[in-house]
Amino acid sequence: MAISVGSTAPDFSLKSANAEGLAKDDFGFSTVKLSDYRGKKNVVLLFFPGVFTPPCTQEMCTMSEALSDYKDLGAEVLSISVDSALAQKVWSEKENIKVTLLSDYEKKTVKAYDVVLPDFLGMGEGSKRAAFVVDKEGVVRYAEVTPTPPEQPDFAAIKSVLEKL
Repeated sequence: MAISVGSTAPDFSLKSANAEGLAKDDFGFSTVKLSDYRGKKNVVLLFFPGVFTPPCTQEMCTMSEALSDYKDLGAEVLSISVDSALAQKVWSEKENIKVTLLSDYEKKTVKAYDVVLPDFLGMGEGSKRAAFVVDKEGVVRYAEVTPTPPEQPDFAAIKSVLEKL
């Protein structure tokens, strides 16, 4: 069962090739930690199955267009998949994705949030499509795992929760 509302969100430290405004290492990657936002911003965490798939491209392009709405609500949007940061970089450049993409290549974060997709397109474990809102104190205020990987999260419900924080 995925992390539930009222729980403390598990921290993570993941690599990103497209994070804006963060220091980059010698290979061009930034390290993003959930705890870096504690006391500063609410966070929308979007887990998605895989880069270059039509539902995931639709979700991230839609979110890229709506990023200013989430920023206006005081939230940072972070998206997590088990793809490599290199694959995420190529995908984000091809599709003009502005959402910060985080690589959970070792699958530690999808396991911590209990959103493992047991078999993604015959390629082994991946990530279910899921959405969490984590408040400034690190508490989960919204949790959703979609019934099937192609289904999109309820973005209106996510915004409604953010409006109340």
